[in-house]
Amino acid sequence: MRIEFDPEAVGRTPFYKLLTSVVVPRPIAWVSTVSAAGTCNLAPHSFFTVACVAPPIVQFTSVGRKDSLRNVEETGEFVVNFAPEQLFEQINETATDFPPEVGEFEAVGIAREPSLRVKPPRVAASSVALECELHSTVRLGDSTVVFGRVVHAAVDEHVMDGGHPEVTRLRPLARLGKDEWATLGEVLERPRIRYADWDGGAGGAGLSGS
Repeated sequence: MRIEFDPEAVGRTPFYKLLTSVVVPRPIAWVSTVSAAGTCNLAPHSFFTVACVAPPIVQFTSVGRKDSLRNVEETGEFVVNFAPEQLFEQINETATDFPPEVGEFEAVGIAREPSLRVKPPRVAASSVALECELHSTVRLGDSTVVFGRVVHAAVDEHVMDGGHPEVTRLRPLARLGKDEWATLGEVLERPRIRYADWDGGAGGAGLSGS
């Protein structure tokens, strides 16, 4: 037996909590930006994914008018820093609602390094940095989706295996519902099945009926 939820009847905040509890796990974009006045901002955003392959575009969503969004609109640049397990405390601390004139790098004590193609700095201890130029934004109700074209990627060699980033070395963090976070856990590997090789899968006996 299911419990039914009507978003209009439930209301914004309770339904938001429901969505973030069932759309899990969510990867984290640890976004660094610079304001027009020169303040460096750093904040985690868990509404984050790849939007396009060619050209390479990533997206994150700002729920409300947050510093990351304002800075990207002002300067047209941002960096998505990888959010690893070992930086959990610092990532959580940068979610604090500091006023716009306070830079999270300094407030939290996070070392930075210069980016190659954009002005916002990278997080020095983060193993991956995706340097982005603003492609476009889309306003949806109380939120704004930010699309950034990746113009440069920097990956620490210690997470590489045969020329490819290896997930057990990356050790990504993910967001769940409430105040919950998740670490990598068990990794499952299966190749994608071609239709020519399809035999009905784990739950079927094939298409021939035999």
